[in-house]
Amino acid sequence: MQSTERPVPSPATAIRSSAAVSPAADGQLTADSQRWSPRLWGVLFVLGGALCLDALDVSMVGVALPSIRTALSLSTSSLQWIVSGYVLGYGGLLLLGGRAADLLGRRRVFLAALAAFAVLSLLGGLTSAPGLLIGARFVKGIAAAFTAPAGMSLLTTTFPEGPMRNRAFSIYSAFGGSGFSLGLVLSGLLTAVSWRWTLLVPAPVALIVLAAGWWLIPRDARATGKAVTKRRSFDLPGALTVTLSMLLLVYTVVSAQQAGWASTRTIGSFALVAAGLAAFVWIESRSRDPLMPLQILRSGPLRRANIGAVTLFGSYVSFQFLATQYLQSLAGWSPISTALAFLPAGVMVAVLSVGVGPLLGRFGTGRLAAAAFTCLVAAYAVFLRAGLSPDYPAVLLPTMLLVGLAFGLGFSALSVAATDGMPDDEQGLASSLFQTSFQVGGALVLAVVTAVVDANGGAGHTTPAATLAAYRPALLLITGVAAAGALVAIAGLRRPTAATAPVDPALEDCAEVADIAPR
Repeated sequence: MQSTERPVPSPATAIRSSAAVSPAADGQLTADSQRWSPRLWGVLFVLGGALCLDALDVSMVGVALPSIRTALSLSTSSLQWIVSGYVLGYGGLLLLGGRAADLLGRRRVFLAALAAFAVLSLLGGLTSAPGLLIGARFVKGIAAAFTAPAGMSLLTTTFPEGPMRNRAFSIYSAFGGSGFSLGLVLSGLLTAVSWRWTLLVPAPVALIVLAAGWWLIPRDARATGKAVTKRRSFDLPGALTVTLSMLLLVYTVVSAQQAGWASTRTIGSFALVAAGLAAFVWIESRSRDPLMPLQILRSGPLRRANIGAVTLFGSYVSFQFLATQYLQSLAGWSPISTALAFLPAGVMVAVLSVGVGPLLGRFGTGRLAAAAFTCLVAAYAVFLRAGLSPDYPAVLLPTMLLVGLAFGLGFSALSVAATDGMPDDEQGLASSLFQTSFQVGGALVLAVVTAVVDANGGAGHTTPAATLAAYRPALLLITGVAAAGALVAIAGLRRPTAATAPVDPALEDCAEVADIAPR
């Protein structure tokens, strides 16, 4: 099973973890002390604040979409670009963002991207042009593509593997749940005044996190004059190839419903994506300093974590998109009522995430991921019973509680599985792969779901019954995506193999000793 299930960390892990963080000279915790200092708590709160900011932005924009549609006269396919534009920039450049964090310094990249995030939040909230709004969301996604892997790799290199990292991840996840819950409430209140405030609020939050991070996060070893044993390059050919391929993939899927799935443009774009990804693999297999060492994909837990990220976030973003349209456009609920309907999910994530660390240590990431996806499938299956008049006690409330339970267990489990066993100089890469799967999964599944709705005439129906009927196939698709994630998670339980991340030759002997350690 994954390394999180070992009650005794291996000597290799202990040696690598102790090298990853240094004593108080740079403000980080000595790995073998297992002591939570005030400075360390401060760093965790800064990193959690950045995750809270991302969750805040997603939940606030989701509830405000119907108001944005009315104000800017957008169609359903155009409206999705408010979400997909952000995800396009986010998912397309995450690999480059993760490598930039590893090479330029995690602190430097994290703070610079936060500053850009704040500026672009202001721009998006002040513009009235749909094109400029989508453009601002796109570039804001690019900023998040550098913030997310830098923040996650700061966390994984600060907290050593084992109970300490599990606890850190559980608190980190609680920030995401809290941000989502707070965003729902704020969005409902602010949208009643103006949808612009839902886009402007993340700006001051980003500035607060930026100021705290500047003060609390220790400077990188490169910045403090410490010796760097090996200098690495950016692998610009690989970075350019994979970035353009990911951007084209997401763009092709989200625009296919307008151009036509069988059109020459769509088929040609998919062919270019395949050629670009093949070229990327070829470049990486021959590069001296590859952007993504291909051997990292030998890790079974990492592969399953990334598939889980695609299905978890992809199905949820699509569900939120449809459920918001259902409650506001079809049932006539107000923004604040819609926000309160989603609130139990966020509260469940915030409450459960605080205590998920001990569960990770006891049951392991595989079992928690399987339990999370079981809850997710059940949630969407319950929502399939939704009728013309929303039934909150019997349908909506159970759905939201199950979704919250799924995210509370699943996000922490998948995050730990994606980064456990990775060398410290590859933590940014592992984090960015995981975040890429999250964001690209969100864009791809949402685009397909929206295409299914449009194909069934969802945008053209005038009666609530016809509109709801057009939503049914899309809801079935969302449930199927979650079921696919459940199957992958359950399949992982049948193959309890350790992660096959690259091991430093100098630590091979220690790794052999670890094989006979009690488990």
